Amino acid sequence: MGLLSSLLSPNSYPISRPILKLGGKDQGLGDFSLNKKPRLKISSGFGTKANGAAVNATCTAIEIPHQWYNIVADLPVKPPPQLNPMTFEPVKPEDLSPLFPDELIKQEMSNDKFIDIPEDVHDVYRLWRPTPLIRAKRLEKLLGTPARIYYKYEGVSSTGSHKPNTAVPQAWYNAKQGTKKVVTETGAGQWGSALAFASSLFGLQCEVWQVRASYDQKPYRKLMMQTWGANVHPSPSDMTEAGRRILESDPSSPGSLGIAISEAVEVAATNTDTKYCLGSVLNHVLLHQTVIGEECLKQMEAFGDIPDVIIGCTGGGSNFGGLCFPFIREKLKGRIDPLIRAVEPTACPSLTKGIYAYDYGDTACLTPLMKMHTLGHDFIPDPIHSGGLRYHGMAPLVSHIYELGLMEAIAIPQTECFQGAIQFARTEGLIPAPEPTHAIAATIREAIRCRETGEAKVILMAMCGHGHFDLPSYDNYLQGNLVDLSFAEEKLQGSLAKIPRLVS
Repeated sequence: MGLLSSLLSPNSYPISRPILKLGGKDQGLGDFSLNKKPRLKISSGFGTKANGAAVNATCTAIEIPHQWYNIVADLPVKPPPQLNPMTFEPVKPEDLSPLFPDELIKQEMSNDKFIDIPEDVHDVYRLWRPTPLIRAKRLEKLLGTPARIYYKYEGVSSTGSHKPNTAVPQAWYNAKQGTKKVVTETGAGQWGSALAFASSLFGLQCEVWQVRASYDQKPYRKLMMQTWGANVHPSPSDMTEAGRRILESDPSSPGSLGIAISEAVEVAATNTDTKYCLGSVLNHVLLHQTVIGEECLKQMEAFGDIPDVIIGCTGGGSNFGGLCFPFIREKLKGRIDPLIRAVEPTACPSLTKGIYAYDYGDTACLTPLMKMHTLGHDFIPDPIHSGGLRYHGMAPLVSHIYELGLMEAIAIPQTECFQGAIQFARTEGLIPAPEPTHAIAATIREAIRCRETGEAKVILMAMCGHGHFDLPSYDNYLQGNLVDLSFAEEKLQGSLAKIPRLVS
């Protein structure tokens, strides 16, 4: 019997683009080197210098990667395995089979350095990839900083965020194996929108449990999901045992990603024609997102710059890992040495306030145990506007890399984030989603430090999506109604006390 089955048993309760090739290759990024002012070879046959005049601000004329990068292959210490919570032994493929198709299970456990992107997936990627890398010159001017600020913008995707990078392959692998329906959770709605979109491409039914706070705050995300054919429920709901238990204890619960995951996992584990899809946290999800960083390596070389600081927001870790992992590979090889900084909300600070321990990925304790930075699976964050960052734990891979000292983390309150977002919008013209406003705020802090020290650092920032469906949050800020939320220390300690105590 598979892990989830036993847990839930009655007894246990093509658009062609100009192609720019660097060094005559479009793959083999493991041997990639960053050089100042490279010579660019364009497929039309003429060459040009990679300087500010010759390469436009978006610098999209590169090839979409044909492989995903698996950072596990390059880590000096391998990450701890997921554990079966019934036996406390490392999870086996058959334990995950009630939830995921075979190929995704293989990717989750893979040590291969590169994994080929299926052509059908690559063809869909062409709808929006490669995504632009943009120099934020107007923001630099506003801040009066000698720093050079770049942002990798994923908001040009079909759903407005980085999430389709993994939604498309997850839907494709499920359809290939004969899955009829996929179920998932979503916070702010970017992931649910992405999976609804991807499911519509491959003929899958899609059902989404959206965290109640975001379900109420962001009605247009729900409409997007419904437009692509998904059924959407607020979480906690009365449709699952996990949801009913939460509502019994707190009828006005704002929900959390941990609760929504429990509801979706319960449905997938008890229906043989249904599989579960996850938008962050797991290895295969972060693997798919590395198309961001692989493109960005080439784009930074085209600009003739090497990042000194790389900044991204973190909730579950997929956007951050997607940009940073290929750069960490180059750092481990000694080719570059950027400071890599994760930024999380002060109301849900798993890296900066959580503990590194084995914990469940969901509130109802249905998932395998994962070694991660966690606030405790029972922790329900206050309803901040960055719904996509309201998760109690951090991706095991990001947590492990943090423990290895390859990155650092800070937490920033939401009012400072929205202040930065307004500055960004009024200079760069893009309205960011609440989640990447954390990266923007941290970037502004770093740029101001450069102004004070005179350092001309190169700052690379992850801009993972637009905020067109988050305007009520901006209205709250502009009207002076947005306040910083934190948490009571006793609430955190109570949640941490429920983490399983394992010797590891």
